[in-house]
Amino acid sequence: MSTAAAVPFSRENLESILKRRFFFAPAFEIYGGVSGLYDFGPPGCALQANIVDVWRKHFILEEDMLEVDCTMLTPHEVLKTSGHVDKFADWMCRDLKTGEIFRADHLVEEVLEARLKGDREARGLAAEVVEEDEDKKKRKKKVKEIKAIRLPDEEAKEYEIILAKIDGFSGPELGQLMIKYKIGNPATNGPLEQPKEFNLMFETAIGPSGQLKGYLRPETAQGQFLNFNKLLDFNNEKMPFASASIGKSFRNEISPRSGLLRVREFLMAEIEHYVDPNDKSHKSFDDFKDVKLNFLPRDIQEAGKTEPITTTVGEAVSSKMVDNETLGYFLARIYLFLTKIGVDPTRLRFRQHMSNEMAHYAQDCWDAELHTSYGWIECVGCADRSAYDLTVHSARTKEKLVVREPLPEPKKVTRLEVEIDKRKFGPKFKKNAPLVENWLTGRTECELEDLAKELDEKLSISAKISGFEEPVEIGQDLIKIEEKTHVEHVREYTPNVIEPSFGIGRILYAIFEHTFWARPGSESRCVLSLPPLVAPTKVLLVPLSTNDRLSPITKKVSKILRSHQIPFKIDDSSASIGKRYARNDELGTPFGVTIDFDSVDDGSVTLRERDSTKQVRGAIDDVVLAIKNITYNGVSWEDGTKNLVPFESKGDDE
Repeated sequence: MSTAAAVPFSRENLESILKRRFFFAPAFEIYGGVSGLYDFGPPGCALQANIVDVWRKHFILEEDMLEVDCTMLTPHEVLKTSGHVDKFADWMCRDLKTGEIFRADHLVEEVLEARLKGDREARGLAAEVVEEDEDKKKRKKKVKEIKAIRLPDEEAKEYEIILAKIDGFSGPELGQLMIKYKIGNPATNGPLEQPKEFNLMFETAIGPSGQLKGYLRPETAQGQFLNFNKLLDFNNEKMPFASASIGKSFRNEISPRSGLLRVREFLMAEIEHYVDPNDKSHKSFDDFKDVKLNFLPRDIQEAGKTEPITTTVGEAVSSKMVDNETLGYFLARIYLFLTKIGVDPTRLRFRQHMSNEMAHYAQDCWDAELHTSYGWIECVGCADRSAYDLTVHSARTKEKLVVREPLPEPKKVTRLEVEIDKRKFGPKFKKNAPLVENWLTGRTECELEDLAKELDEKLSISAKISGFEEPVEIGQDLIKIEEKTHVEHVREYTPNVIEPSFGIGRILYAIFEHTFWARPGSESRCVLSLPPLVAPTKVLLVPLSTNDRLSPITKKVSKILRSHQIPFKIDDSSASIGKRYARNDELGTPFGVTIDFDSVDDGSVTLRERDSTKQVRGAIDDVVLAIKNITYNGVSWEDGTKNLVPFESKGDDE
């Protein structure tokens, strides 16, 4: 919006309005609050609900997805199997003297950015720094003071490369960077411990005995995977298909900050799209292949650069920059959803996970990142998780999570199988024999290949089996692992999963920044240009005065709006009409309907558009129809109001 650029963006002004108008606020505030926990007020609650409603229609309804609502409490065993107990962690480092805790990647990023800023100041580039700060104010910093110290050219270049790759460093690598660049506690310069893993899940006990250990779920995905067989059956055994879930997740963040961007309780919307591993095409791909996106592939990042490539989804898939059609399809659909609800497309990019950042089982992974005053923020992850989740849960539970499809013709299949000599096996392991047998028969084809090699080379295998304190030795005299051929009439396979995962709170905050501006000449007159589709309230009804003659018209318009289920508010206060509009511009209300004494005479009202402050006049039914078409049917202001008469403001909107 051209008018938005006239006044520089101010995060302080935005946050002041969001808190003053109770979009959201720190939870338990009168008790001092708890970092990372927030309550949503009426406008924030309505905005979030509208975004979720659009998400549901854009994905679940349009894609015929199967929605589920699974429990937030998850037993330890489930998250142990999924890998969350062992791997769901961030790297933290502690100041042994003060006890202060830092998240290692954030600390390294902040210190290096501060040093680069000091370097630019020392080189006389202060004006550039001021401009950059207005565009990209970082989170509340641990680094309180920027020192104007010139860095060697090579070191400054190293810092820039490190910052471009910051998401890809492991804990030990971050520790080495801290040593190499002498990064300590920014406040005291005291030494810090080397980074250690901190599990981000909230632990709890299920039941009064406390014996069943559990966690608050860190994502909604596991419930969908565990119900795969029920969902496949509900879908009449047809593939491909998708499940979806919207609900709260919990992560015990080391250092929550940046408002809604890093919190301990948050709303997620996740999709699990199940596909044949041999066919990852998508029937609707051609409809979206020409959508252009800003891609930041891993090779550009690994070169220490951050300039994205703009190309179509079709070209990205055909060049194999994006692994497959279904993944590319969802990237395009994610883009269309985000721009529909108010994201600025020029501040949206898709960043590919680097090889050392991506999970070992993932085929490909892209994050939709939105630019805010805090920098680029991951708001949507879209990953091809291969068959990992269904495979590990199937192996642990012995429940087959597979698709069975009749083959056109029977075919011979050769695969590795374990043959157990029961005469020797039983006496060897006695009552534990079933445990060992279940472990052996639960191995995947790849695992059996490794075990066969170990058995051939060492004449036995050493296995860590639940229920045994020490590794179990299984000799060549007890088992054989050999290829066997069977004739199959049915193809049985574990589907791969494409997973788009949306952080609703992060998206919501980015929309606040992308749509917030101040009217030229008056920085105090701020506007949230929320799309009518998601705005908390669509219409402000403004009777020109408190005269009783206007009350029947106000009631009539209210009744019509209510019958069309269009959310509205009435402001019949004694404030000027300009002030009444201004305070609702802050709430993102896209339309104002003014009722005046002419309304009594001819039944007409004035319709005001929030961003341009343009006004038109017409009959009540025609004005309501225009509001409905623009809000819910995607009609432009020009087309929606073409049957209404332009109206010149008498200055009350100033």
